Amino acid sequence: MEVEKLCSPAVWAEGPVWLPEQDAVVFSDVKGNRMFRWQRNGELSLWRASSHYTNGNTRDREGRVVSCEHGRRGISRTEHDGSVTLLVDKVEGKRFNSPNDVVVRSDGTIWFTDPPYGIINDDEGYAAHSQVIGCYVYCFNPDSGKLYIAASDLQRPNGLAFSPDESLLYVADMSVVDFPTLGRRELRVYNVDGHNLSAGRFFAEVSPGFPDGFCVDSRGNIYCSCADGVIIYDSNGQELGKISLPERVSNCTLGGPDGTELYITATTSLYRVHLH
Repeated sequence: MEVEKLCSPAVWAEGPVWLPEQDAVVFSDVKGNRMFRWQRNGELSLWRASSHYTNGNTRDREGRVVSCEHGRRGISRTEHDGSVTLLVDKVEGKRFNSPNDVVVRSDGTIWFTDPPYGIINDDEGYAAHSQVIGCYVYCFNPDSGKLYIAASDLQRPNGLAFSPDESLLYVADMSVVDFPTLGRRELRVYNVDGHNLSAGRFFAEVSPGFPDGFCVDSRGNIYCSCADGVIIYDSNGQELGKISLPERVSNCTLGGPDGTELYITATTSLYRVHLH
């Protein structure tokens, strides 16, 4: 598969999301505190000059962009008129660590991870002490305003994605960064029951490096970031292949007119691969 470099405008590129109405990909430059839009006609533009150190992004059922903000330590939504609404930033009065990645289920609930990487220093947010006792996966219902702790058995949860039928939630645990001998570099999988998750179980070890962000296609194949590319797994955790890239990969998403274009953020750049 041919890898195309589309642009290299970022300090640390993250969180690509495909916007079919705009025929474009929006992605974050976390350390640059801004966001970019790349259109399929090749045009690159600044989508947001000050992004509150936004990391992961996704779309909701209405096509609005839902984002993880390290700066405000919360989940925001970009409305159709371009205004930004902060949806949730606290759990029982305590501020989140720094929401990292996010997905929206077909019922409208917003699921996100909350590791501490945006509060460790001022590179990707604002240095601060954690107000919660761990790093959790949360489920937020924007209609009712209710927030749930969906999983608490991860050390450093990061990327997450649902299986095609939404019966499973995959979550990356990259705690090997903080705990070199005891941490994980793996994808874990959970059964979904409403706003709850079952006890997590091992799905696949990701190496070299560790898993950050990833996406799942309509057949259940997983495209997961690693130190030097994107590893492809089937729904049983068997490795199918690898897409090698010259920069460290952070995340990826499927897009294009027929959904067969894989857009990859890697260090400073946005790449594209046409899948067969």
